[in-house]
Amino acid sequence: MSMIKADHLSFAYPGSCDLIFNDVSFQLDTNWKLGFIGRNGRGKTTFLNLLLGNYEYTGTITHSMEFDYFPYPVADKSRQTGDILREISPDAEDWEFSRELSCLNVDEEVLQRPFETLSNGERTKVLLAALFLNEGHFLLIDEPTNHLDLQGRALVSAYLARKKGFILISHDRDFLDGCVDHILSLNRADIQVRAGNFSSWMENFQRQQSFEEAQNQRLKKDVKRLKQAARRTQQWSNKIEASKQGAYDKGFVGHKSAKMMKRSKSIEARQTAAIEEAESLLQNAETADRLKLSPLQYHAETLVRYRDATACYDGRPVCPPATFEIRRGDRIALDGPNGSGKSSLMKLLLDTSPDHTGTVTVGSGLVVSYVPQNTGHLQGSLTEFVRAHKLEEALFKAILRKMDFARAQFEKDLSDYSAGQKKKVLLAKSLCEQAHLYIWDEPLNYIDVYSRMQIETLIQEFAPTMLFVEHDKAFREAVATKVVSL
Repeated sequence: MSMIKADHLSFAYPGSCDLIFNDVSFQLDTNWKLGFIGRNGRGKTTFLNLLLGNYEYTGTITHSMEFDYFPYPVADKSRQTGDILREISPDAEDWEFSRELSCLNVDEEVLQRPFETLSNGERTKVLLAALFLNEGHFLLIDEPTNHLDLQGRALVSAYLARKKGFILISHDRDFLDGCVDHILSLNRADIQVRAGNFSSWMENFQRQQSFEEAQNQRLKKDVKRLKQAARRTQQWSNKIEASKQGAYDKGFVGHKSAKMMKRSKSIEARQTAAIEEAESLLQNAETADRLKLSPLQYHAETLVRYRDATACYDGRPVCPPATFEIRRGDRIALDGPNGSGKSSLMKLLLDTSPDHTGTVTVGSGLVVSYVPQNTGHLQGSLTEFVRAHKLEEALFKAILRKMDFARAQFEKDLSDYSAGQKKKVLLAKSLCEQAHLYIWDEPLNYIDVYSRMQIETLIQEFAPTMLFVEHDKAFREAVATKVVSL
């Protein structure tokens, strides 16, 4: 058994006063299948980079392992996939590559194809297969699900469940439940390691928070009662002191006054102890403030009709013909494997619509709010973003604050945000917009678990009409009213 130990670890990015880690200590068994969770921007990817030796820090990290990182950077994507995989894992035999690819339901013919011709899901699978063939290496896996469809996620989760020795950053609850046996949680005040999958960790975490909340309420009552007792005792003590004037037995009165003062000091000490105990509670409490949405009510029952509609690029169809309607109150999830044209089908409703065959009938005056899958275009300040999209700045920033944005983030360039924070910017923009139809393309990529549940609650409460693609099974089951399979 080998261990990874962090002792008194502290780290801040150069030029920043904000500590990502502040004197934290913990240890991890390298045989564990470890799920790594926490809010966006808390430092999960940063910690993986610290393990890889990419940053300087104070404190110590000790281990006897060699680390590999996913996603593995492929410099020349025009090379054959087989050559790239053999470079990643030079000691692996051909039959071992065949075995791993078979477990991931990937045809061996991909080894003879240029890497650039593989879909994003295929790239994820073949790179994981090669990295796990590096005997004795410990794998650091950062968000592998973002390019996997629902079936692909289930397959990769089952594949990881048969492995051991990895840290996995993911926000997909079902995916984590299927493959991890320990949870490393990056909390507000500390880092904790617990045995079990995500669901068991969340249940214990919520139970702990409920217990601490009950303790906190009890202590508040105690402090209030002790304050009242302290005031009464002080008043009694003052009356006794005043009675010394002209008293026959001043010694008796002084003794009585001293007893009241001692009692007052005892009450004060108990009050201080109760306040200190209360301050130690709920330091890791994760609040998810209620979000609001103001969807517009469309005048007709049917907003959009697809009739044998197929998006085309360069005259070539990219999806099978689709026939369905979007009616008021529908929340339609488009389902299908990667590359089946889900995103293209949604884009037929936008001003930048691709060519298509079949018919797409859009109701007159339909107002659409769109969240794209890609966040790579985000740059500049938040204020510039607000002006470019004609948003109400106060409302936009209030939504971001409710989605766990620190005020310090408002001053940073969008290009410096984490992937999850960038996605939250696009979601906050959509939540600011009043629309008849909300079109969201994989809105939860990189988004933390708490924000996912926050958005689920929002959609269930305000019931907007939606067309969306999302491969988070728990989210889709919570919000979709219909599923259209391609």
